[in-house]
Amino acid sequence: MTDDSDVGDAVADYKRVLQRVLDNRPSGTRGRLAHALGKNRSFVSQITNPAYATPVPAQHIETIFEICHFSPDDRRLFLDAYAQAHPRRAPSMDDMRRMRQHVIYLPDLGDDDRNRELDQLVGEFVQRLSKLLGE
Repeated sequence: MTDDSDVGDAVADYKRVLQRVLDNRPSGTRGRLAHALGKNRSFVSQITNPAYATPVPAQHIETIFEICHFSPDDRRLFLDAYAQAHPRRAPSMDDMRRMRQHVIYLPDLGDDDRNRELDQLVGEFVQRLSKLLGE
């Protein structure tokens, strides 16, 4: 049985891969990632920093790969480390489906909090719909 420190080290391993890839991307990538995930920037900071134990949710991996433009080698490194950290939740390279961007225009609700909530709701809906279509 694995202890918590082994799992924490394994989580830090895949986060280091993610952090390295992000560090080599243009400024604004973290913001685009937060927007694509329907989350705020602090969530992206938590899932990309190896010092935090917050795991990367499996349902976000495909989006992260697409937004951050992971190379095939970086994908493999990330997924291998992810499988070490989360053996029951780790997708394989064969399971990964390439994503494509689609712009959707939403009404401005006149309130930043409500707009953010709407963005998150639409993002989650599209992710769930994509998952359903893939089954």
